[in-house]
Amino acid sequence: MKFAVIGGTGLIGSQVVKNLNAAGHEAVPHSQSTGVDVISGQGLDEALAGADVVVNLTNSPTFDETSPAFFQASMDNLLAAAQKGGVGHFVILSIVGTDQVPELDYYRAKALQEDILAAGPIPYSIVRATQFMEFVDAVLSWTTDGDTVRLPATPIQPIAAKDVANAVAEVAAGAPLNGIRNIAGPEIFSLDELGRITLSSKGGSGTVVTDPNAGMFAVVKGDVLTDKDAHLAPTRYADWLS
Repeated sequence: MKFAVIGGTGLIGSQVVKNLNAAGHEAVPHSQSTGVDVISGQGLDEALAGADVVVNLTNSPTFDETSPAFFQASMDNLLAAAQKGGVGHFVILSIVGTDQVPELDYYRAKALQEDILAAGPIPYSIVRATQFMEFVDAVLSWTTDGDTVRLPATPIQPIAAKDVANAVAEVAAGAPLNGIRNIAGPEIFSLDELGRITLSSKGGSGTVVTDPNAGMFAVVKGDVLTDKDAHLAPTRYADWLS
């Protein structure tokens, strides 16, 4: 099969392309660097022409109130080009619990992206992943002040990017789900505990203070960032750190 992987040069996209090509498919990466712009629509018709499947891994450049506009415009343009090109399966990567945290602009934007796809004319699949292990350092940096990191005890079930890419490629190569597949790492931590484990592994002198009001994930209640019914990936956090 032929795959057009939009955002195919990024962290997940580059691995999805590699996996699909290794499996004998023809997967072509597309991004701004290859002349494809999902907001202006430049290059989309050419990129999607003749593709059996489009995998959309593009992301908003911001996580604030402007992010819904990005997903509205990009999905409208991609769906129009996909329908014109005869695409039979449209895949996106989303976030576990994205429809349960309307307080977060970015989560609300991803929920909008899902809704646009589900209401569109093309058979689809949505892969929802928990937080990437690769992003834990960034999460810590948001609430770091000197040697102190403030983090809430929000449950989190981190997953390695390579496992996300494997799952996306597997779903993309299969029949459309016309629904959602949830994927997650094999372990659940509290975010403050994960911070301590991460800092300890780096041999740093920082201290994690549990603060229920710290950072973006402070507004997330209960087990929104975990999914006990998800397809569990194999990579454990300690193995990823090492």
